[in-house]
Amino acid sequence: MRDIAVFSGSAHPELASEVCAHLGVPLSPSRVARFANDCLEVQLQANCRERDIFLIQPLVTPVQENLVELLLMCDAARGASAARVTVVMPHYAYARSDKKDAPRISIGGRLVADLLATAGVGRVLAMTLHSPQVHGFFSVPVDHLHALRELAEHFRGHDLSRTTVVSPDLGNAKEAAAFARLLGVQVAAGAKQRFADDRVTISSVIGEVAGRDIIVLDDEIAKGSTVLELLDRLRELGARSIRVACTHGLFAAGALKRLSDQPDVLEIVCTNTVPIPPRERTDKLRILSIAPALAEAVRRIHNGESVSALFDQG
Repeated sequence: MRDIAVFSGSAHPELASEVCAHLGVPLSPSRVARFANDCLEVQLQANCRERDIFLIQPLVTPVQENLVELLLMCDAARGASAARVTVVMPHYAYARSDKKDAPRISIGGRLVADLLATAGVGRVLAMTLHSPQVHGFFSVPVDHLHALRELAEHFRGHDLSRTTVVSPDLGNAKEAAAFARLLGVQVAAGAKQRFADDRVTISSVIGEVAGRDIIVLDDEIAKGSTVLELLDRLRELGARSIRVACTHGLFAAGALKRLSDQPDVLEIVCTNTVPIPPRERTDKLRILSIAPALAEAVRRIHNGESVSALFDQG
């Protein structure tokens, strides 16, 4: 592809390399250095002048380090006379900070979106934002992808004759319903109340789960407290089997091990939007690649084609 340059931050270079392989372009080199006063410096080590620049960086731990690195990459590309700078952000961690639900609380999702625009971003390519309204926080165009097709393709290999897709809460029910339609199965949702970041209660499940094969679908799993609470309700209601699926497998504080240790959880499926260290993986984990979808979206953005048409292809 002519006049395109793809750079990766430090967060997930493996995904960036895979995207470049699908695009048929090299991953352009960059250098990240740290001054004695702990400030970061970024240099893009390939020509950017009048080129279409794509910067691949999910906001994962350490989130603040990776965010500042991304902002500096944007500034470097703009200063190097890039024709356009597109940030490919497979995981936008600050999407969880999306509303004022307590007095004097910051709304990080909007602030970070403003920072990216100020740094010179002309477009954002994101994957499965935590809340739909986060899309509107950006003052630049946002192409919002989802991984439902990749997840559905995986589960089509199972017997789905007695399957129900279950959303842990009503907020994710719309996505669960879309996923259930792709599979041609039933959908249900938990009635969740959150008391703290890691303390939730699910009082009931709305929909048929007794004697059913369950696919629990969430946008991301961090500490896993919501899914573990839902598993208790599903057991009480007589679910026949349970599989867990999400787009962003953050698996913080040993969540992956806690979920894998549940004897009735047959499989945990996520995508590679965020890196999962090999030492933390378990036999029940299946990681699906979203690199082909990201690469196709990058190609369409570069060529001025419709990205939403990706979702009209079945």
